[in-house]
Amino acid sequence: MFRRFANLLLRILFRILLRVEVTGSENVPARGPFIAMINHIYLYDPVLLTALAPRFIVIMSKIENLNIPVAGLLLKLYGSFPVRRGEVDRQAIRTSLDVLGQGHGLMMAPEGTRSRAGSLQPGRVGMSWLALHSNAPIVPVAISGQERLTRNLKRLRRTPVRMVFGKPFRLHPQEGMRPGEQRRRMTTEAMYRLAALLPPEYRGVYRNLEEATSDFLIPYEPSLEPPA
Repeated sequence: MFRRFANLLLRILFRILLRVEVTGSENVPARGPFIAMINHIYLYDPVLLTALAPRFIVIMSKIENLNIPVAGLLLKLYGSFPVRRGEVDRQAIRTSLDVLGQGHGLMMAPEGTRSRAGSLQPGRVGMSWLALHSNAPIVPVAISGQERLTRNLKRLRRTPVRMVFGKPFRLHPQEGMRPGEQRRRMTTEAMYRLAALLPPEYRGVYRNLEEATSDFLIPYEPSLEPPA
């Protein structure tokens, strides 16, 4: 109930402050688990996604956010769960697998934190590990324009924001390769899929799209999913 009420308020707030263009919502799987992979450059990116996505998505948030008075409580009520950055957080891993095992969406920012540069930084391998162990497809979600909000608020202007849901894909392991190297390459290929949905100035270290490969990625086929 809190989540539904909060999303209603968030949509009203976003309508007042932003002009949001959402495309590709049909790419979100109609059922079953999935990982929503986002670029993260502004504080409200996660709630912007979860309020406007066509399906329920659980937010993984750094533990520091959930320890903030009032804001942390609201995040917990909203359904977020904490992750300790810079270490192997086994509780966060178990919670992530539980969320996916229940057939929900899980939001992840593979860079591990907000990008202060406003463009993509190297992705970390945690998302690939979870996708492999849960067999959940990955949906890249590119958000752009949100960094202008503060400046536009001072000028009493609405901020144009674009959110693009890309085609979902699965990770396909290959034999004869060390697991760590395999996850690294999977992450790189997934990040290039995300970069391709963003304007060039947001692509950062993945700006050279001609370097993208897809050796470890296969299209998501909903027709091959087991019945609910």
